[in-house]
Amino acid sequence: MLSCSAETFQLFKKKLAYFFIIIIIIFSSSSVLAQNNFRSNYSSRRLVPIYQVDRNDHKITLTVDGAWGSNQTEALLELFKKEDISVSFFFAGIWLQNNPDLVQKILAAGHQIYNHSYSHSHFNNLTKNEIIEELQKTEAIIKQYQNSETGLKLFRPPYGEYNDLVIKTARELGYQVVQWSLDSHDWMDPGREYIVERVIKNINSGDILLFHNNSENIVEILSEIIPTLKQDYQFVKIEDLIYNDNYQISSQTGLQYKIKDDANGN
Repeated sequence: MLSCSAETFQLFKKKLAYFFIIIIIIFSSSSVLAQNNFRSNYSSRRLVPIYQVDRNDHKITLTVDGAWGSNQTEALLELFKKEDISVSFFFAGIWLQNNPDLVQKILAAGHQIYNHSYSHSHFNNLTKNEIIEELQKTEAIIKQYQNSETGLKLFRPPYGEYNDLVIKTARELGYQVVQWSLDSHDWMDPGREYIVERVIKNINSGDILLFHNNSENIVEILSEIIPTLKQDYQFVKIEDLIYNDNYQISSQTGLQYKIKDDANGN
């Protein structure tokens, strides 16, 4: 009887040890995920930026990229004020350094500025340390004008180029990577009529529009596009378009969509 009891006790100790090991593994895994809440947001292992947002409320966002040139920026700000819309600017650090007065005016007008790298390099050719340097240099400049610690940190890779290293590194620094769903092609200078028709005919709810602050005739083109789209769509800040929690990003299309509520309504 004593031998049997001892054996039972040893078995109980082993089970108890296994139980505590499992508990430690679970808490360790939870801690890792908490440090990077982006890690499980993809529908598969392939990493992609947000291209479009799954919405049916006719909300869209206008994003404007900039790395060189600033001659039309003030006229754009006047247009956005007239049309009473908020715009999200993605600027390279070199542009921000060269145009401090315009940066102040953009923020004073209620628009937001986000990270577009520092030197507008081809990020697929950079090492992890080089990517970090590009992002942090521009982030330091942005912090001189707005508190990026409390706001949403977004990054758009130059030329739309990215790979897993780019996205992983950006997310380790706290950035959500954002592309666009409707490229105006203004950077190609295909002519006003082409751009206006392309945007108006292809617009959908949840679209992220791409324009550039110094493209040819940008003010005249947007002067026609914005009032037309406002008849059926609402321009919102990008932070009011994308989801910040309870979402996934399709690894095939880059569509960001809300995860359905679970049985408990969460």
